[in-house]
Amino acid sequence: MANITFHNVGIRALSACVPHDVVYNKDLGYLIPDEEIEKVIDNIGIVERRIAADDVTASDLCFKAAQQLMHDNDINPESIDVLLFMSQTPDYRIPATSCILQHRLGLPKSTLCFDISLGCSGYIFALSTAFAYASMDGINRVLLLDGETFSKIVNRKDKVDWPLYGDAGTATLIEKGDFGDSSFFLNTDGSGEDDLKIHAGFRNPITPDSCVEREREDGNIRTDLEVFMDGMDVFNFAISKVPKSVKEVVNRAGKTIDDIDYLVFHQSNRFMMDFFVKKLKISPEKVPYCISKYGNTSSSSVPLTISSELSDRLDGDKTIVMSGFGAGLSWGSALIQTRDCKVSPVIEY
Repeated sequence: MANITFHNVGIRALSACVPHDVVYNKDLGYLIPDEEIEKVIDNIGIVERRIAADDVTASDLCFKAAQQLMHDNDINPESIDVLLFMSQTPDYRIPATSCILQHRLGLPKSTLCFDISLGCSGYIFALSTAFAYASMDGINRVLLLDGETFSKIVNRKDKVDWPLYGDAGTATLIEKGDFGDSSFFLNTDGSGEDDLKIHAGFRNPITPDSCVEREREDGNIRTDLEVFMDGMDVFNFAISKVPKSVKEVVNRAGKTIDDIDYLVFHQSNRFMMDFFVKKLKISPEKVPYCISKYGNTSSSSVPLTISSELSDRLDGDKTIVMSGFGAGLSWGSALIQTRDCKVSPVIEY
C-alpha cells in the first residue's frame, strides 16, 4: 500500500464536458427482455448516458473542459507547468495524447507532459501524481485532464457492459497554495487482471480474427478488442476493499467520517454505492450521485460527479473524500482539503 500526505497544494478548480448525444437504457429492448429492463435500471441506477460521436475522442472532451476551466478562472496558458492526461482511450498508441493537448491548448513548450493509463481508480492515482508534481520546487500549476470514451471499446450487444458506460472529459487545476493537508491511500492487486480486461494487444497480438464478434458467456457478444468484465468478481472485490480504503484514509488524516463534507465515489452502479454508504454509516446527503444521467464514465466519474453535483457547494473550506476502484485490480481513496474551489457547470460537446 502507498500512504501519502501532501502539504500546501490543492485543487483550485474543476470542469467537465460530456457529449451532446443521449442514449436511454429504457430503449435496450433489443438486448434485455422488456420485462427486465426496469429492474436492470433500478439496480444499476442508470437511466441515461452520454455517448461520443464516432469522430469525438476523450481528448476532445478534455480539451473543451480545459478551455472552460481556463476561461472561467482567467488562467493564462503560460502558467501551466505540467499537463497530465489520464485515460484508457487515448487518441493514438503513439504519440502520447498529452503532447497533442499541450499544443491544442496553447501551453508553453516548457510544459512537462505525459499520459497515465489506469482503470476506474485512475483519477485518484493521477491526482496523487499531480499533487506530487505541484509539491516540487519549480512547479506551481498542474493541469490534470481525465477523460474516457468507453463506448468505443464496449460492444453494444454486451448486456453486462453496454448498459453501464458513458463518455466524459474533465479538467482539474492543482496548484501550490494555502491548503490543508491531503492524504492518499493507494493499492493494487494484479492477481485480478482477468476480471476486467481487453484481451487483444501486445501480449496477444491483434489479427483479423481479433475483430470478429463472438458469443461469449451468458450470450454476451464482443470482439477481442472490446472490454470484458466479470461483474460478480468486481463487485466482490469492491465491497471488500472500498469501505476499508475510505476508513483508512480518513483515520490516517486524523479525522472521522462525521468530519467529511462530501464523499465522492467512482460511479460504478447505484446498488454498490448504496452499500458503501450503509457500510460507512455516512449521511446519504453527503454522497453525491450523477450516475443516473451519465452512467459509469470510468476514471472520469469522480471529477464529473463533483462538477455535476457540487458546482455551487465548495465555497470556503471543505473536506472531500474521493474513492475509485477498478481494473488492475486497483483501488484508492483520497482525503482532500479544498478552499474556495471553483467548479464550472458541466458543458456539452
